[in-house]
Amino acid sequence: MTRPRTGIERGALGGFLVIGAVVVLGASAFAYTAGWLTPGRLSPTKIVNSLAPPGGPALGHRRNHTKGICFTGEFRANGAGSALSSARVLAAGTYPAIGRFNLASAEFPVADAAVPIRGLGLQIAAPAATWRMAMITAPFFPVSSPQGFYDLQKAAHAKDPNAMKDFIAAHPSFLPFVAWVKSSIWTASYAENQFNSLDSFAFTNAQGQKSIVRWSWVPEAAPVAITPKALMQKGQNALEQEISDRVAKAPQSWRLVITVANPGDPTSDPSKAWPTDRRTVDAGTLTVDKIQPEPDGPCRDLNFDPTVLPAGMATSDDPFPAARSAAYAVSYNRRTAEAADYPHKDAGVAP
Repeated sequence: MTRPRTGIERGALGGFLVIGAVVVLGASAFAYTAGWLTPGRLSPTKIVNSLAPPGGPALGHRRNHTKGICFTGEFRANGAGSALSSARVLAAGTYPAIGRFNLASAEFPVADAAVPIRGLGLQIAAPAATWRMAMITAPFFPVSSPQGFYDLQKAAHAKDPNAMKDFIAAHPSFLPFVAWVKSSIWTASYAENQFNSLDSFAFTNAQGQKSIVRWSWVPEAAPVAITPKALMQKGQNALEQEISDRVAKAPQSWRLVITVANPGDPTSDPSKAWPTDRRTVDAGTLTVDKIQPEPDGPCRDLNFDPTVLPAGMATSDDPFPAARSAAYAVSYNRRTAEAADYPHKDAGVAP
């Protein structure tokens, strides 16, 4: 005869069932996110796979923005950003920073003059508060959705001569981006580049007031135009050599300028720039005082996940940060598993 369960046993069994349900639900959600249960659905794995150049990815390296160089420095917040966010990193004070200048390309090696878009990965840390971000020099993104980004990669790597034409017909927002690339000013230094978040985030201040924002790191150094041909003549790794030499002579700085959206501004579409008359807040200065080659540098093992945000900051209705976070995780897992393929010896900056 089966012995009746006691109240404690029933409670324990109920607890196990709840735990089991949570585990199953969590696993199912993860599987759905990864695209395992819906093979036709866009997944982080598909996005990362689509980035691979014809010769395959550079093992042990990031799957995009593959070429880069590390830096360390500090962010000196002036306190003005606290009007928008209660985040500790925006309160007046000085906070350590680790970052990475990079090229927006999955090719490796690649010549600096072959890539018109440059990037900045950055981490600013305060006690119990970490802010990570990934930005590029473009003022807006080439596509309006993660699916569009995937479609762009597929078209760019397709053998069909009409693939890019068909892509542009389906994604007309790409044409303004092409126009910007053709007209943008090239520089011979990362120190002369402005880096933009493009994605929108939600900031909440100590009074509970919410603002949707984007931000830019604006260089103190004035940009000096150079042609791609002239940059090519400086060498394949001219940007890394230049920033190393420049910072060795004197620290380089960028101002954090936060732009606040007006009601009705497009907050979920980074391919649409906001009007230039929007309210801005100058929140402080990033100063870079040391450059280190990426092998064994402090940025090498950092995942610049844009959803790593301190209290007072959150993602908005923009779908890209979550998509980027998931794709970055796949890239991070792959490159760390390939550690033996990465050159962990500091060989300096090649000419």
